[in-house]
This record gives sequence, structure tokens and C-alpha cells, in this order.
Amino acid sequence: MDRLTDIEAYWSRQAHSFDDEPDHGLGEPRVRAAWADLLGQCIPSPAARIADLGCGTGSLSVLLAEAGAEVVGVDLSREMIRHAHQKAQAAGLTIEFRVGDAGRPDLPAEYFDVVLSRHLLWTLPTPVAALAHWVRLLTRKGRLVLIEGQWFDRSASPDNALPWDGGVASAQLIEVLEPMFSHIDYYPLSSDRALWGKEVSGERYAVVAHTAMRQRSEDGPQS
Repeated sequence: MDRLTDIEAYWSRQAHSFDDEPDHGLGEPRVRAAWADLLGQCIPSPAARIADLGCGTGSLSVLLAEAGAEVVGVDLSREMIRHAHQKAQAAGLTIEFRVGDAGRPDLPAEYFDVVLSRHLLWTLPTPVAALAHWVRLLTRKGRLVLIEGQWFDRSASPDNALPWDGGVASAQLIEVLEPMFSHIDYYPLSSDRALWGKEVSGERYAVVAHTAMRQRSEDGPQS
């Protein structure tokens, strides 16, 4: 609990300036359009039920709700959630935002068409356990959409660093996901300057993990 308290305090301190990054605030039309296009490729339907975990100030939640999705945003930081509520209100949207542990959110099982997480895994004390929990939130044809990357070499981090501090390589993340899902799509994003609003270094990517094919095989042949 102390670790989560420390993490919450850190991100609440960041909340006031979080949207200064182009890909956080989505204030530039070109950046906003790029994220709308990426999410459109990853989300099965504009009207999907989506859990936005580690939603921060709610930029992606608002973008998805504007397109017609039913969104629940969860973030550990009370200040992030306060900003998210303000952003949704300014857009004329009603979005459910909750303060809570995004690694183990108190959400209904087998309810969501999509569980979405952007740049969250590196902040979690137990990222692999979080992934296993998120799988249980998905419907039988659900998708786990993870937008991740590597920002620095965590081998130089202190011994008490978080397990994936500095980010996680796509190969490592896919290896963890493969036993849980039937099919995984990989999207390299490092060179897409429009998404980030600037040149970026290190690996940036999205993975979309699908449950449907595994469930079909468990159910037996389909007519």
C-alpha cells in the first residue's frame, strides 16, 4: 500500500503539467487526429465498451467518448481524475472516471469490449499480474490494447525500481501476453511523428491482443 501511495503522490504532482506533452493533452489538431486514427484501427467499434486504465487527464477517454464509446476511466491519481472530469465537462460529455488502482481495477468481469492502457505498465509494481487481471475484464470477443514503449535503460535504475521501469520492449511484452491470448497484432509507432508531436527515441508501439480465437477453440468447432 505504501508503494501505491508513493506512486499516487508522484502522479498527482505531475497532473498540473501532464497535458503539456503533445501526446498527453492532444491540443494540436494533427496530434489529436493521429490518435483518433490509431484508436480507430485498434477499437472494434466506435460504440465499444472501453475501460481506459491509467487514464491520466482523460484525453483518450474523451476522444473515444466523442466517437460514441461507453468509457470508464480509472487512475490512481486523484488530481489526474479531477483534470479528467474537467476535460469531459468542457467537451460536454458524461464519462465515468474513478480513482483506483488501474493495475487491479474494481470493474465487472467479462464486461468490456476493450481494455485500453497507454504508457501505464512501466508504472506498476506488478505489471504481469495486472495483465492477467485485465484479461478477466474482457468479453468473449474482447481486445486488450496496449500502447507502450521504452524510454530509458532500466539496468541503470536503482535496485528498488519498478519491474518495467523505463518501459518494456515489445518482444518481452508479447512473450508475456501470448499464453493469455489467441492472436496479437503489433503496430510500430516510433517513426510516427504526428502521434508524439515531435521526434522520439526508443521503441514506441501498440499491441492488440485478441481473445476470440482462443475462446472459439475452447468451445469446439463452429458451424
